[in-house]
Amino acid sequence: MKLYGYFRSSTSYRLRIALNLKGLAYDNVPVNLVTAENKDAAFTQRNPFGSLPMLEADGRDRAQSMALLEWLDEAYPQAPFLPQDIEARFTVRELAYGIATEIHAVNNLPVLKYLKDPLGHSQDEVDTWYRHWLARTLNPVEARLAKLGTGDFLHGDAPSLFEVVLIPQLANARRFQYDLSASPHMTRIEAACLALPAFAAAHPDNQIDAK
Repeated sequence: MKLYGYFRSSTSYRLRIALNLKGLAYDNVPVNLVTAENKDAAFTQRNPFGSLPMLEADGRDRAQSMALLEWLDEAYPQAPFLPQDIEARFTVRELAYGIATEIHAVNNLPVLKYLKDPLGHSQDEVDTWYRHWLARTLNPVEARLAKLGTGDFLHGDAPSLFEVVLIPQLANARRFQYDLSASPHMTRIEAACLALPAFAAAHPDNQIDAK
């Protein structure tokens, strides 16, 4: 397998975590989002979305992180990302997809760049935008976790699809100086995850293209 990604890309971070949790070996191939290498013709011929991550596996180039996570879980069912109980599975999906669709869609790099140029917003305004959309979803996620009475992980004694999506988003939240002091459930889960080798190895600071 080859994972085409960028060290700070939260969606690439998701896939690194997932591959590590599954115990799958892969080559990490850096693609620079800042210089738009992902928009080069050679890349978009393979991935028309021009997005990261892209996983080369079983003779096929696969894109879109959430679809990739589901494919990995189906193709490699060991260390499953979803619990067996249907209600528990729903909760994992509810929280994971809330973060993936409600935060990432409005806060990814192309959106932030568009806010600055051509729309002309300052970096402070862009940062305010970012934190607004974080709060809009992370506050309900924290409330849901409080209601569920979670432990170190959302369900059981191992991370799920939720943690795979949550941890990269919290890393981005910290980069944008988002206040997590009122989020004890998320930060407890974050600490438990970051203590695991699969998460530590996937951290942006530990990637070959980290600057």
